[in-house]
Amino acid sequence: MEIDFQTEPQQYKHWHLRVDGRVAHLILDVDEDGGLFNGYQLKLNSYDLGVDIELNDAIQRLRFEHPDVSIVLLESAKPTVFSAGANIRMLAGASHAHKVNFCKFTNETRNAIEDASAWSEKTFISVIQGTCAGGGYELVLATDYILMADDGSSSIALPEVPLLAVLPGTGGLTRITDKRKVRRDIADVFATLEEGVRGPKALAWGLIDQTAPPSELAGVIEHLVNQLEEQPDTAISRKGIVLKPLDRNSSDNTVSYSTVRVDKNRTGRTATLTISGPQSAPENSDALSASGAAVWALRCARELDDALLHLRFNEPDLGVLIFRTEGDSVTALQHDAFLNQHAEHWLVREIMLYWKRVLKRIDLTSRSLVALIDPGSCFVGLLAEIMFACDRTYMLIGQLGEEARLSPVVTLTASNFGPYPMSNDLTRLKTRFIGRPVAVTELRDLIGDPLPAQTCLDLGLVTFAFDELDWEDEIRIFLEERTAFSPDALIGLEANLRFPGPETMETKIFGRLSAWQNWIFQRGNAAGEQGALRRYGSGQKGTFSSERT
Repeated sequence: MEIDFQTEPQQYKHWHLRVDGRVAHLILDVDEDGGLFNGYQLKLNSYDLGVDIELNDAIQRLRFEHPDVSIVLLESAKPTVFSAGANIRMLAGASHAHKVNFCKFTNETRNAIEDASAWSEKTFISVIQGTCAGGGYELVLATDYILMADDGSSSIALPEVPLLAVLPGTGGLTRITDKRKVRRDIADVFATLEEGVRGPKALAWGLIDQTAPPSELAGVIEHLVNQLEEQPDTAISRKGIVLKPLDRNSSDNTVSYSTVRVDKNRTGRTATLTISGPQSAPENSDALSASGAAVWALRCARELDDALLHLRFNEPDLGVLIFRTEGDSVTALQHDAFLNQHAEHWLVREIMLYWKRVLKRIDLTSRSLVALIDPGSCFVGLLAEIMFACDRTYMLIGQLGEEARLSPVVTLTASNFGPYPMSNDLTRLKTRFIGRPVAVTELRDLIGDPLPAQTCLDLGLVTFAFDELDWEDEIRIFLEERTAFSPDALIGLEANLRFPGPETMETKIFGRLSAWQNWIFQRGNAAGEQGALRRYGSGQKGTFSSERT
């Protein structure tokens, strides 16, 4: 079954999105029989990938279609349960690759919530009534404020270790200590309690922000909303844009959009993503708003995002992603300049933030990434960030044969020095030159200059530069070598090398997920026939090997 990441509120099975002025209600109401795959029921507001696809879509729409919304209430439609977290039957029956990518996607979605809080003037408030366990609690940890009913039955828990022999897969342990600053020993106690804790203890331990009796809950919510609504709001007069369905055509070996084309080479186990640059730049902010979702920068971000997710979940055997660009560099530079010049405009800001998330999606893709810079390329400004995200970059010196197009160049702009940081909070250039920060300062002096291949090689902007005699052979040798290596070893290699420099909460979440959860999910204690995941709900405890490694 091919997983589709495109949806809209009218198609939601598991969420209700209601907007009342400046307040949006994002209500979880999971359809038990609406699982993405057969073989399990989504009881107790538990979720699978399909639930999170809708959540991701809702967050995007709140940012683009409802810029006037400043408060988002995260609620449950079921009075006795907020969410039981990720569906255990789904996890037990899913392939290892699906489990890991499911956890990665849910993490990216929760990071998007925090990104909206930090940059999009939206405050997320979780309202917990009933049981909130595992991934359900990890979801509310991503919000700004957690309100919990003090009714003797509502509770929060991270029971993965005692019940399932795995770790919380969506950053729960890291957010407890790094975001909520919970004491390490208290976090240890909490993360090993099957039953979790109720309101007063949860508040005392710093796991939530406020409790209220059920009879007062509505009043407390109203008070919180009123407090926030009293704050100055510049978003009231903003008119959102509609995120229309993507123009996408698929066949067995290609997926094509208006600005992105994916060509799959199943024999060579590679996929080539060709990104077409803009054909024009908006004249002004009014023209941008009038274009809405059709403007190149937003259209391309959405299409590239969809293509990356498609490859991640539906094409696990395509181990190398090859990035190419095509188009007029001058026009691409004009479009790039427009974004940077109008960065304070709400729609431009959201487009740039979307690109930041898409570029991070590239960073976190467990495939070998290579950029090819050849005649007709437009790796300039924003698009150059894609080549800096790659593990290797190959650039042609000169032209190919009778090629009429100009020799390829790379042009740096302000986009490469701040707006699109990685998960380590550094730009890709700062990350690239982590051992020689002066190089980044020197590169600033070259903003706007078209840099040919030899110059890019000398500056360290590309890995290799070859003329037409060696170009095709060198790329062929690299691809053959890369696809001959162990995919497991490559995943570890690439993940280790992509994020040098300071550790952040975000790099911790993804690093630990890749290193620990990836390993634990394959261990017999969790995934074996007698492991906790397989035996969950059977009345039998998992049988564990006592060996520590």
